[in-house]
Amino acid sequence: MPKSKRLMELMMTVNRKRRFKVQELADEFGVSTRTILRDLQELSELGVPLYSEVGPHGGYQVLRERVLPPIAFTEEEAVAMFFAVHALRHYSSLPFEAESASALSKFYLHMPGDVRDRIDGMKDRVDFITPTRRGDAPCLAILLDAAVRRKVLVVEYESKEEGMDSRRIQPVCIYANNGFWYCTAYCFLRQGFRVFRCDRIREAAYDESGTEPLDLGDVRLSRREAAEPREPVRLRAELSRSGVQRCEAELWLAPMMHVREDGSGAIDADVSRGDIPFYTEFFIGLGDEAVLKEPAELKDAIRRRLSELLARYQ
Repeated sequence: MPKSKRLMELMMTVNRKRRFKVQELADEFGVSTRTILRDLQELSELGVPLYSEVGPHGGYQVLRERVLPPIAFTEEEAVAMFFAVHALRHYSSLPFEAESASALSKFYLHMPGDVRDRIDGMKDRVDFITPTRRGDAPCLAILLDAAVRRKVLVVEYESKEEGMDSRRIQPVCIYANNGFWYCTAYCFLRQGFRVFRCDRIREAAYDESGTEPLDLGDVRLSRREAAEPREPVRLRAELSRSGVQRCEAELWLAPMMHVREDGSGAIDADVSRGDIPFYTEFFIGLGDEAVLKEPAELKDAIRRRLSELLARYQ
């Protein structure tokens, strides 16, 4: 086997095994232990993070930050990958901020000059606009890790209603919408699924009280629909075609909306009574594109808010 091919296969093998002995690799590749040691040295120089332990139970292991084997991209694929990462730059916080910047730099620096020229030209011709938010979300990485590993977190959360308080949550997922990051999680205090604004999570740490994680393996909740309404009230509204288009931009609203063949639509769902102030501002913003049917208390809240605005500008 040519040395270059052996090194490539060896890189994939050690990434897969994570822990191994030199003799095991020598037997698998049909070479001497001295050859394997030289190959491992070359892999280490290439950036594969190998760690050796001496003794009868020693051997080699790959540290957590593994280096993937080289992947061949076409020019079009490389440009697409570059702009996929480039599109994230408007977010002030990312769960993998340093890694995305590093990946972007590697893609750019290792491309041929003509491809870099093409990318430079496209930067001034295409963009993915996301509203820039001032509030950072410093806990994205641990929230994502807890969702993947199904761990319980203790978080310090600042809400408008209750101020700063401590919660035990088990994250299901995180997602970005309109410049903000959100975390869908099971809240042990409320005993149900809730959606948390990630920029309002000031601190997060793994729970050490012994709270048993729930089996949420079959839960695939990603947006506001994960939140169970508290003190539910029925929300019904008719939407014009323009109203539907404006509401489609709100990811959390999609499961509440029915769109007809002519493009108009309707909203019919139970919502939390505590969200009435939010829906008040939302429906005022829709203007003539929505006609609210119920609840009556939301209609009253809209009238009061419009009266306040009218008084301000008299």
